[in-house]
Amino acid sequence: MYKNKKVIENLFKKKIKLIKEYNKHYFEMDNPKVDDATYDKLKDELLELEKKYIFLKSIDSVSKIIGSPPSTKFKKIKHHKPMLSLSNSFNKDDMEDFLSKISNFLNYRNGNGIELYSEPKIDGISASLVYENGLLTRGLSRGDGVTGEDILENLITIKQIPRNLSKFNLPQTLEIRGEVYINKSDFLKLKDKFANPRNAAAGSLRQKKSKETAKIPLKFLAHGFGAISEKIFNSQSDFNLKLKRWGFVTNENNQLLKGILEIERQHKLIEEQRSKLEYDIDGLVFKVNDISLQNRLGSTANSPRWATAYKFSSEKATTKINEIIIQVGRTGAITPVAKVEPVNVGGVVVSNATLHNEEEILRKDIRIDDTITIQRAGDVIPQVLSVDKSKRSKTSSKFIFPDRCLCGSKTVKEISKSTKKVDAVRRCQKGYDCDFIAKERLKHIVSKDAFNIEGLGKKVIENFWALKLINKPSDIFRLNYKKIEKLEGWGDQSIGNLKNAIKKAKQISLNRFIYSIGIRHIGQENAKTLADFFKNISEFKLLFNEETREILLDNLIDLDGIGETQIVSIDSFFSKKQNVRIVESLIKELSIADYIKKTKAGTLSGKSILITGGLEKLSRAEAKNLAEENGAKVLGGISRKLNYLVIGNSKPTKSKIEKAKSLGIKIVTETEWYKILKI
Repeated sequence: MYKNKKVIENLFKKKIKLIKEYNKHYFEMDNPKVDDATYDKLKDELLELEKKYIFLKSIDSVSKIIGSPPSTKFKKIKHHKPMLSLSNSFNKDDMEDFLSKISNFLNYRNGNGIELYSEPKIDGISASLVYENGLLTRGLSRGDGVTGEDILENLITIKQIPRNLSKFNLPQTLEIRGEVYINKSDFLKLKDKFANPRNAAAGSLRQKKSKETAKIPLKFLAHGFGAISEKIFNSQSDFNLKLKRWGFVTNENNQLLKGILEIERQHKLIEEQRSKLEYDIDGLVFKVNDISLQNRLGSTANSPRWATAYKFSSEKATTKINEIIIQVGRTGAITPVAKVEPVNVGGVVVSNATLHNEEEILRKDIRIDDTITIQRAGDVIPQVLSVDKSKRSKTSSKFIFPDRCLCGSKTVKEISKSTKKVDAVRRCQKGYDCDFIAKERLKHIVSKDAFNIEGLGKKVIENFWALKLINKPSDIFRLNYKKIEKLEGWGDQSIGNLKNAIKKAKQISLNRFIYSIGIRHIGQENAKTLADFFKNISEFKLLFNEETREILLDNLIDLDGIGETQIVSIDSFFSKKQNVRIVESLIKELSIADYIKKTKAGTLSGKSILITGGLEKLSRAEAKNLAEENGAKVLGGISRKLNYLVIGNSKPTKSKIEKAKSLGIKIVTETEWYKILKI
């Protein structure tokens, strides 16, 4: 039993009531009552109470009330084309990686030769304008990226948004995308009503009466396009010129450039000018300038491959290291964490900061009792930037990195198969035999992107583990609810909700299942690729057998995104008999749906292909993408279902060619393949 339970309940209820009041002012009245730092502090206090006292969840939960509720003010409309989010870059290495990925996909030797278009990233509200035959007919908010809110009446109050473009002889359908914002000088007149310029823009656009929106000095800056019935520009820079001609306002700091040196120069220049600009920005967006290259690069499930947001430096703070501990991740990675004096960084109170690995501690000479500078990387993960050695005291002590896991097992630094270099991270090799790894894998399995079991969060997993209610993944679906009923904070409603969430989780798609079991180096996109190859759980289970696994792994190497690193990781995972037993016991509890990939209509609809060997003109990734854009299915191995085996000039697999010949599969050269695609 908890001491002073009534006191804790009253404190919790008081804070819940307060945060609901703050939400009402922010989301419904568009007039924040407190600043972001105060709000975040209250939120953190509530989350900490919930973690510490599990019985509070039967009263209410901050996770259920924080966030914008679905708007009932505006009609929901699906975007013609999804408004994807941008990937983020935070430093020079990230930008070099962005250029490398582009050049690899396009089969270019040097990404520095690709022309980029740079635009300041305004911290505003995204909006989409659709013109039909030159007339503005639709105005939507971004919403969830797929569906937005109809805010046309509010958008047309903005003077910078043209309503009639018919004199320009535009395509029948033209979608213009941009940011709605408020200038800093204009915000000074409104600061008593809103917390910051972005909130002012958001609140104004969510007014039910457009007459009220018209009173706010909103501005619109155009920067992109969505659906368009006929392309009338060849580059991002050309599109920008046309936007100006049509009467839109574009950013005066947009710039054409090439290579990492020019990227760094422009990023530094605009960051230095940041405080002098009339509007808030949080970074630069870099886009591949050539529209045809943008089309070739396409998008992942979440973001375009041809653009990234290079964020500016995060807010920093100075604090002191009280202690250094290690944490064990689900892949066995041993991560050092600095326990620091609590400090406010960008409106969030930080008490922990990652030290990444042993080499990072040695390189920066980080010691216990040191005074350090920390920042929230990408405004999310706190990290140690530097040590102020001038303030180092005699009490400071070096941290001796342990060579053993918390479970007592010896850790190792692996050698990368691709780079042949020793990994900077130490890892425990015991897998499920290590309690710390086993617990982290359970937390991964119930997470949002995996089984997504609401009510079975990290703290509950920790509690159920300690009580021996859960030991392995299959235990989740065999919970002893009679024992749970006796636990503090678990009533009929909370148990009923948990039962329903677990019952729902039993139905899972093959790709989510593959991601959920936690194979190292297999993320969500890799899991989709593997699911598309195996199609169903019966075929996937062939990996459990050593003989069939060896054959399958030979075929997996031809899949886009599955390289030697992933192959070795899959082999290592299923070579451990304990992993196989645990995965098999989990499968028995589930109904795993076959993977059905949506194919596009095109010249290769209903056809399947396999590419072996390197191509001269295209990378394997682009070749696969191009085939799928034309309606084809890209297979990972030779089978009777295969229609075409495309032979590249560089190191094609002879065994695949021989097998294709024996099965009578049509074999085509790279040149013949392009003729089939009509490119």
